[in-house]
This record gives sequence, C-alpha cells and structure tokens, in this order.
Amino acid sequence: MTVSDPLRDPPGERSLDALLNFGVVNLDKPAGPSAHQVAAWVRDLVGVDRAAHAGTLDPKVTGCLPTMLGDATRLAPVFLEGAKEYISVLEIHGLPPTDTEATIAEFEADVYQKPPRKSAVSRRLRSREVYELDMLELKDRQALLRIRCESGTYIRKLCHDIGLALGTGGHMGHLRRIATDPFDDTDLVTLHDLADGLAWAREDQFEEYLREIVAPAERAMEHLPSVTIAPSAAVEVAQGAPVYAPGVIEVDDAAAALSPGDDDLLACYTPDGSAVCLGTLVGDPDAESGEVVSLQRVLV
Repeated sequence: MTVSDPLRDPPGERSLDALLNFGVVNLDKPAGPSAHQVAAWVRDLVGVDRAAHAGTLDPKVTGCLPTMLGDATRLAPVFLEGAKEYISVLEIHGLPPTDTEATIAEFEADVYQKPPRKSAVSRRLRSREVYELDMLELKDRQALLRIRCESGTYIRKLCHDIGLALGTGGHMGHLRRIATDPFDDTDLVTLHDLADGLAWAREDQFEEYLREIVAPAERAMEHLPSVTIAPSAAVEVAQGAPVYAPGVIEVDDAAAALSPGDDDLLACYTPDGSAVCLGTLVGDPDAESGEVVSLQRVLV
C-alpha cells in the first residue's frame, strides 16, 4: 500500500490474500491437541506467518476457539474484554443432596480462585465473576451446567469448589466452550472445513465458501465501544499518532458512556468500517482539540 493511503480496503471488498492476512476463524477445537497446537496447524494450513487463538483451552476441552490470522493477531487483547460461556459436566462424588440446585446457584457471584500450577499466569488469589450459572439437568451423580463467566475463570476449580459446598466432593468432567464474546457456537467451523475451503479457493473454485469460513478481523471487535475517525486521522494513527478531537466523526453509545481515564478497550474505524486501532478514552470526543484516544494497538 502507498504511504498516502495505508488503510485497508473495506471488510467486504478485500482480496482473498488480504482477508487471510487480517481475518479470524471461529474454530471448533477438537479434543486432543492443545489450543497452541491448533493455532499452529491453522497458521501452516493458511500459509501466514502468525496465528493466535483467543483464550486457552485444555487439550481435552472442545468448542469455540476463535483463531486470528496474520496481522489480526494484534487483536488478542479484545478477548480479555468479553465473557466466556461453557457447558460442563459436574461429576459429584456421592449421592447429590436435595439442595444441589440451590447450592450450585450460590456460585452465581464473584468467586475467588488461584490459578493452577500449570497456568501461564502468576498464582495469586483473584476474583472472577460468574454472571450466570444454571443446572440444566441432574442425572445420577452428574450435573449438567451452563456457565457464563468473566474471562479468566477456571471452570475446573469452580467445579471442585461446588463439590466441596455440596459436601460430597466433585470434579469437572466433560467441558465445552460455547461462546467467547463476540463469537458463539452458531457458526463454528472445523479444521476440515478450513482445509477444504483453502483447497477449493486455491483451485479457483468455491471462493465464497472460504469467505464464509474466514471473517474479516473486524468481526472480533463487534462487542467493543467504537469511535469512527476521518481517513486523514487514520493516516496519522498509522504513523503512530493518537486520535485527536478534530479527527473524530462519530462515537457510538457504548463509547459515549465511557469516561476519560476508564480502562475499557475501544475500537476505532474509518467510515467504511475498516479497523484502525485499539485504544482507551483519554479525552472528550466533543472537544475542539486535544487527545481523545490513546493507542494500545495499531492495526493499519
């Protein structure tokens, strides 16, 4: 791209190569490989220099694993902002008490957890919020749970703690992630789907099938507050400048509700919907001058 126009084409008008270098796949992770291994397979299949998954899943865990391609790996921080949703089997170590459902419901709250020894983060006691916790079914010594929670919640530890509260002990059985904002399990694709789509597209057949599998990277930012900036301002951002008030065209309701200094991540776009950067609000968008968005990740 030229220096005078470093911006990407609009999401719906990108070439296949451009899409694969700034795209995201809502992958259905199979049981067996680690999330890191799956991302490496996707990288090699697509032929890009980088691929990254959105939130670790243990080898035995299946389900929603959005995988970012090429330059889209810069979007990794957006998945720390959204919620995660799981379906889990709680294996109860004894006859379930009569108040099992009520006891489980008590964990729909802030819970304190210490990451396991094999975790990549420091093992400090921390709080995570469980937004919704429903017992879908209880059969024999197994409870089927639906859990919607804050990113970074350890479901294995949650099941262990529920078992202690039941007085029987318990552990996590099967686990499947069904959503990680803004993705869910309604449009998951498999590694086989991706491989087939790539093979057909490379033979100049069924290119649209691959475009249904690989979404523009902007899809991963849909749940964030957003600011639309002028193309001229986007050129300055591409060269490392923050977003200044004169360059702001529009602020959506979620961004307007933020206060300068909030840590909430927001996304900046050009008027045609192309992502420019991730940042935080540091000034008044309605002001005539001054810095409005401090840059966290430049995407162009």
